[in-house]
Amino acid sequence: MAQSYYSNRVASPVASAFDPASILNGEKHLRAEDVQEAYMEQRDRLVGAIDSTKSILNEIRQFNKDEWVVRYPQLKEYPTDGSSERATLHSKRRKTIRRSMSFADDPTTETDVVISEPRRSLPRAVTLGSIPDAQDEEEDDSFSPNEKEEDSQRLLPSSDFHVLRLDLKLGASGASTSAASLVSQLEKSSIANLIDDRIGSSLTHMDKLRLRVEDTSSKVLVTGDLNAGKSTFVNALLRREVMPVDQQPCTTAFCEVHDAAENNDKEEVHVLKEGVAYNISDESTFVRGSISDLEDIVGNEEKQPMIKLYLADTRAPSESLLNNGVVDISLIDAPGLNRDSLKTTAVFARQEEIDVVVFVVSAENHFTLSAKEFLWNASNEKAYLFIVVNKFEQIKNKEKCRRLVLEQIKQLSPRTYEDAQDLVHFVDSAAALQPYTANPAFDDLESALRSFVLVKRSKSKLQPVSTYLSHLLSDIELLAGANAIVAENELQQARDHLDEARPILEKMKQGRDVLETGLENTEEDCSDKAASRTRSILTDAIERVGQGKLGVDKPLIPMPSYPGILGLWDYAREVRRALVASLDAAVKLAEDEARVITTNGVQTIKNLGEVHLPEGVERSRRVFMPEAMFSVVRRNGKGQKSRRSSSGAIVAGGIHGLGIGLAQRHDLLEPTFLDLFDVHHQMWLHFGDGSEKEEDRSLSFVPNALSVASVGVGALTMVGGSAVGARSLIEGVLRITDLVGNEATRKWAAPILGAVTIGLTAYLILELPSSIPKTVGRRVRASVVRKDGTSEGEVFVDLHAGRVSKETRKVLRLASWDLRERFRSAMEERSKDVKGAEEMEKKAMRATEWFADVGRKTGEIRTSVKLDDLDH
Repeated sequence: MAQSYYSNRVASPVASAFDPASILNGEKHLRAEDVQEAYMEQRDRLVGAIDSTKSILNEIRQFNKDEWVVRYPQLKEYPTDGSSERATLHSKRRKTIRRSMSFADDPTTETDVVISEPRRSLPRAVTLGSIPDAQDEEEDDSFSPNEKEEDSQRLLPSSDFHVLRLDLKLGASGASTSAASLVSQLEKSSIANLIDDRIGSSLTHMDKLRLRVEDTSSKVLVTGDLNAGKSTFVNALLRREVMPVDQQPCTTAFCEVHDAAENNDKEEVHVLKEGVAYNISDESTFVRGSISDLEDIVGNEEKQPMIKLYLADTRAPSESLLNNGVVDISLIDAPGLNRDSLKTTAVFARQEEIDVVVFVVSAENHFTLSAKEFLWNASNEKAYLFIVVNKFEQIKNKEKCRRLVLEQIKQLSPRTYEDAQDLVHFVDSAAALQPYTANPAFDDLESALRSFVLVKRSKSKLQPVSTYLSHLLSDIELLAGANAIVAENELQQARDHLDEARPILEKMKQGRDVLETGLENTEEDCSDKAASRTRSILTDAIERVGQGKLGVDKPLIPMPSYPGILGLWDYAREVRRALVASLDAAVKLAEDEARVITTNGVQTIKNLGEVHLPEGVERSRRVFMPEAMFSVVRRNGKGQKSRRSSSGAIVAGGIHGLGIGLAQRHDLLEPTFLDLFDVHHQMWLHFGDGSEKEEDRSLSFVPNALSVASVGVGALTMVGGSAVGARSLIEGVLRITDLVGNEATRKWAAPILGAVTIGLTAYLILELPSSIPKTVGRRVRASVVRKDGTSEGEVFVDLHAGRVSKETRKVLRLASWDLRERFRSAMEERSKDVKGAEEMEKKAMRATEWFADVGRKTGEIRTSVKLDDLDH
């Protein structure tokens, strides 16, 4: 025998029972009890391994659904031309298999990984960082410890999938290294769903494997291409012509041949009813037929039923395959693979319940495409196939035919090629049916098949299950290892991100109250400063106006020059106009000061933003325009907005708009006679206490009659000049009356009247030009600060101070609101970012531990069932 089916390092009943030396000494030396005991032991271990593997697969599906989107890795080799640094490194480490790993949902991101191969004394299942590359370390100590540690952290158990492989290629090119040939558009969830479906299919297949392992009988599927001689081969095994044979394809249904002992030693045909589970004890599940009708039943192109055929084999149990006295055997004659797609699909599906596949190939045609596809698919589960090269006697150049067929088998099923002496047979089945004709080749085939099915049941029945289980566990290990690498990377990324984001968030939390206090203080300080400055400017301006001076140093309208006695009235009007305009200029000056204060406040708020906003947060792009302050938005007739300065005025008697505009009030610009001769001022100056407050209060009550009377009294008072008091004037009038009656006095009247006239003329020429600005100023000042019911007790200065303060606060509040919103939004974003990173850290840590535990479980399964030993 070319190679044993079990490793020599396995010290178990299975190994001792199937030791190659024992087999070479002959099957007769094998004790049936030892064989059966070893078989049962291995079978029980396989059943437990199947259940454990199913549990792992179900856990992966649940984990994929609830906690982690399982990624599907794709591995490719580095270019061998040495063009890349990785390729150079790979060439230095010949013992280490290095691959570039990417994922179907993200083919552009590649990770360098190390593929581990099974080694003696090391478990097959590995986890990340669990097995250092010991042999490479011994062979090449030139690499740094960091490089070696990097290899151990990216260790994968295998380089490709077997059972859980997903076909993600597009088109007919099949270039696995081409990014264009991959379904890179698929999202992670879509790939995860495909993996879930594939796992579901594997679970279904494992249920069938479990039933097959527990089934004491063995099923042998005889399949192959059309006209390969399958039915002839089955007849040769039975040593009777039962199955219909013709040059045209005649087998259109699955014919399952059983020993007649299972049917009370009756030879008959049971045609199974479609959709009903077959039960030999329930005749409602099948239709009986005779052996003679088999050809018609099998050749029915319309119904194509499933057939159970019970035959009696009169040969001794040592020669018969059906009546072997050990286990129940059934031979299944299947339709040709390349008959049609439905038949081929049916054969593919039936192999899940098959223990042994006997593939019949014509020596004339060798392996067709459909045959190769079937063998490739079967090799995922069955490492060993029984191949019959039929019609070999008709080939002239037999050595060439043998060589070509074996070369193809080497590519399709390497394990079968290794044991070709026992598993590959070149025969002529038709010759075996000839009576009294020796056929040593077929006799050897039949003996090898009996040994393969009966004696070596651990290889024929259990080995396919072990192979499938080993491949599936390798896929699970690859899937877990790749996802563990992803989880490790995401865990490190999350921790790095947290190290960067947490301090920023903590700083923002600590600076939130400081920022809020700074914004509030800026608003209050600037508003108070603007109001205080406005009060100072307007109060000073009013005081200067009350003294007959212009309210500001740079007035809008200069003080007029005295035009003479004839232009006295116009002079009073121009003086009043200039003084009122100077108050408007003072208001404008206060607004300009407020603009400067507001500009500084806006800059302070920006500086607070620079201090408290983290990097990466967009700063405000708002441009503060000081000239836009103290303007009113109005809509024109077309609905368009227009902005202009307010033109109202705050005057005595009420609020007529906010802003500049006293010079536009006609009632403040028109002079009165009292602007020329201020009787009230002289009366309160001589008869009152002389205070300005009492004078301002007196100006609030001006009866009409008193105004008329004051004109004459004022004129008389002016005659005496500022040197003559009112009391003295009255006394002088009484004395003058007495003197008028005196003759002597009359002589002096003319000179006296002349003197009075001269004094009055002197007053008009000398005193009146300087007294009119003071008089007008006092009256303008009194008008501005006057109170009444409509103004709610507020005065000019307070109203303008409140207006300027309100405008300043409005601008600063808008800037503060913008900064608060940016800070709040940035803080919420950082909080979400930190929370997301924490969740990612927790999730990645959980995934890392979970996938590592999966690797540990698969290792335990391999150890328990000794899959590594069975693979060798």
